[in-house]
Amino acid sequence: MPSTVEQLSPSRAKITVEVPFADLKPHLDKAYKEIAQQVQIPGFRPGHVPAAIIDQRFGPGVALEQALNEALPDLYSSAVTEHELVPLTQPEIEVTKLEVGETVEFTAEMDVRPDFMIPAFDSIEVEVDAVESTDEELEEQVKILRERFATNTEVERAAAEGDLVTFDLKATKDGELVEGGEAEGVTYRVGAGGMVEGMDEALVGMSAGESKSFTSTLVGGAAMGQEADIEVTVTKVQEQELPEVDDDFAQMVSEFDTAEEMYDDLRENLARLHRVDQANAARDKVLEAVVEQIDMELPGQLLASEVDARNNQVDQELAQAGMTLKQYLADSEDEAETEDEFRATLADRAAQAVKAQLVLDKIAEDHDVQIEQTDLTEHLFARARANRTSPEQEMQHMLEHDHTQEWMTEIRRSKALSLILGAATVKDADGNVVDVANLQADGTFAATAEGDEVDAAVVDAPATSALEAELVEADDAETTEETTEAGASDEAAADAAAK
Repeated sequence: MPSTVEQLSPSRAKITVEVPFADLKPHLDKAYKEIAQQVQIPGFRPGHVPAAIIDQRFGPGVALEQALNEALPDLYSSAVTEHELVPLTQPEIEVTKLEVGETVEFTAEMDVRPDFMIPAFDSIEVEVDAVESTDEELEEQVKILRERFATNTEVERAAAEGDLVTFDLKATKDGELVEGGEAEGVTYRVGAGGMVEGMDEALVGMSAGESKSFTSTLVGGAAMGQEADIEVTVTKVQEQELPEVDDDFAQMVSEFDTAEEMYDDLRENLARLHRVDQANAARDKVLEAVVEQIDMELPGQLLASEVDARNNQVDQELAQAGMTLKQYLADSEDEAETEDEFRATLADRAAQAVKAQLVLDKIAEDHDVQIEQTDLTEHLFARARANRTSPEQEMQHMLEHDHTQEWMTEIRRSKALSLILGAATVKDADGNVVDVANLQADGTFAATAEGDEVDAAVVDAPATSALEAELVEADDAETTEETTEAGASDEAAADAAAK
């Protein structure tokens, strides 16, 4: 099967394949047989209609088209393998010559991975921030625990900062109720922030049964960004009494006997979290350092698809949030000031992502990176940990949504990046070498025997301590506490007031 390849650009190729008509005969015979089974022609039993009759009734091109559709994928694949191409997009196939009984010729044009050289891994050196935990961070962790086990007592006085206030909310514009602008039983800690501007000032000094109105700009819902009149009616004021931090408190919230032991464990928790953040920063910077050293022309069709996908994702998320891109930019800390700047930045990030993916795929190919069952298991556990689900649920999601190939590619790229991390030099801002290779997902270091090689990929973390579990649960409770308790019908109204 003669074939030639034309390199249209470093990232675009066209294959021309010439197929002797005799090579199509098995596919043509099969096509005639399948058509004979499907048609009903007087005088012939199903499955016994001669090819000549089929051609006479339906035209000679029907069977030939079916035969070509079946044969072309394998013919194309063989040509790709012969010329050692790495296709990145679906081919645009065109039959350019069709001489019945003689020859069939077709072309296939597609984006391909361009040729480029990977720099030596041990030449990569990056710097990350040093791991440092502050007393303020430690006290914030203790505050979360204290609030988790605080006693809330209903009081008859006016609300003050720090109190838990339950209120009903109504947002109107020109006397008309704003869509989704009504909620009942919203519970909020005064001074916590996250509500419309003016809410904290309005609540301070209000007692149960009192109402107050003020004007503010809505930050959620269908009327987001519009000014509205907000009427808030307080139904309950609760005073929060935080427990003292002593040995009894430590025994209540953790597995430790003394407050000093609890503090030590919290410090170590913070250090582990910072080490994980440091390792993630190192992974990003190492990959950036590799990509920066490689010059390549990015495949146009592949890049365009990635840019479109990212823009569509942003548009969908904005639509779900009930806001426009202009509103988002006005309310966020994004560096882009205009919609055009935002889209241009998104395109730049898409280009960097495509380039990084091509680099990691080539590294995985060059080093024959294989995916083991343990790799998939670790990936499922990691996703379950991040999504607060179970590995079984993640497995079911993967199968139901056909993510298997996508996740396998993700795992393979992660292992390729681990190869670079194992050889690259990572130092912190103080000049200390950072051990990324032996760091585990929980921020501790793997103990290895001398001479053992450690896969630089992050491995699964052991079970969290009881104290860590309390902090996670407290964080969830705080999030829940600041939403409406009146059910899904009131969530839209709460979102209209809460950032």
